[in-house]
Amino acid sequence: MNKLHKAYSAIERLAAGTSWPEHTTVLPAREAEKKQFWPKGFGAGTASAAIKTKRRDLLVISADEPAAAAAVFTRNRCSAAPVVLSKEHLARSAGSMRALVCNSGNANAATGESGFRDAQAMASKTAEALGIGPEEVLVSSTGVIGVPLPMGRIEKALDSFSAVVLEDSAVDAASAIMTTDTFPKFLATDVALSTGTIRLCGIAKGSGMICPDMATMLAFLLTDANIEPALLQAMLSKANARSFNAITVDGDTSTNDMVSLFAAGRGERLAEGSRDAEIFYNALESLMIFLARLIVFDGEGATKLVEIRVEGAKDDADAEKAARTVAGSSLVKTALNGEDANWGRIVAAVGRSGADVLTERLAVRFDDLVILQPGYVSDFSEEKAEKVLGERELTVTISMGDGPGRASVWTCDLSREYIEINADYRT
Repeated sequence: MNKLHKAYSAIERLAAGTSWPEHTTVLPAREAEKKQFWPKGFGAGTASAAIKTKRRDLLVISADEPAAAAAVFTRNRCSAAPVVLSKEHLARSAGSMRALVCNSGNANAATGESGFRDAQAMASKTAEALGIGPEEVLVSSTGVIGVPLPMGRIEKALDSFSAVVLEDSAVDAASAIMTTDTFPKFLATDVALSTGTIRLCGIAKGSGMICPDMATMLAFLLTDANIEPALLQAMLSKANARSFNAITVDGDTSTNDMVSLFAAGRGERLAEGSRDAEIFYNALESLMIFLARLIVFDGEGATKLVEIRVEGAKDDADAEKAARTVAGSSLVKTALNGEDANWGRIVAAVGRSGADVLTERLAVRFDDLVILQPGYVSDFSEEKAEKVLGERELTVTISMGDGPGRASVWTCDLSREYIEINADYRT
């Protein structure tokens, strides 16, 4: 199965299993091959700078007019140069942007002052090609850490955008930002508001170094809706906490994580607290959760997408502590890979999470199969458990007591292939 067919299969599978909010219509995955997939007011172009391979590894997304913009970034203290620069540009522009440029194959992280100058050069060259200001460009990079960018090849590739219309598809765009991903990731939805239908779409990349704290993961979201930058930022930050910040593949937070959202400003402005703003936010959160789950689905060496669902905790914060600890446990993840219902590893992870837990009330389910009952009573069919654990997608539900706290984190299993992929990543 080639990468595009794999993408369609994964996207359609996960989209069909997602509970989309009312007023939201999901576009068929194959529509991403058409330019009309993008919301009105946006275009994209790709090129090859031969950074690691000869495939297209450079992406530019452009807005026809200044667009409201919001972004969230990694909290890694060793943030990459493009992250630092993009933060500066976003603050300087008061949330108004015209373009985004991204390269794959090289993270431009841990590259010092020269790396920062390279990020500035990427912004300047993109701005020159599009006839806009450098501070109107967000810059993003993904790939190997600690290696200087081949700026001569990147600048030459960016020169090509000055002579062409940005008419590449979302498939092209999502493919250009891939590193160890096995397929491109994208989706678009139409959202029916009281004043008309707007489009919301996103592309993402990520497969390893995934444990966002805002993975190597990137996501770029576009909409033609009219939303002021402050509200757009509030929506993105809230949805990010429930999506890209609620996944893990390997427990490693990248130096380059970035999620951005541009709004072209078509139609009437969405007022804060309005029903239309609520409808838009629900669609945005659902799209972001979908793309986040798609990243875990494609986790390096992963064979299972697993939701760790915690309920009955003292509060949501405690539930999140427990869910994150279980989701990040190498012992739990290897047991999932081996289809071994070793519930003791789950109990141990909950116990060390720092969350309050009523141990006598602790219970565990794999999908609907009860594995552990309160009082540490365990009487289940190993055969049935193995069947559940053999599925491509499953849910591990942990009950910690009778509190109101709830949380979900998405993770995957840990396989031998993960080691093979990362043992020689630079070669």
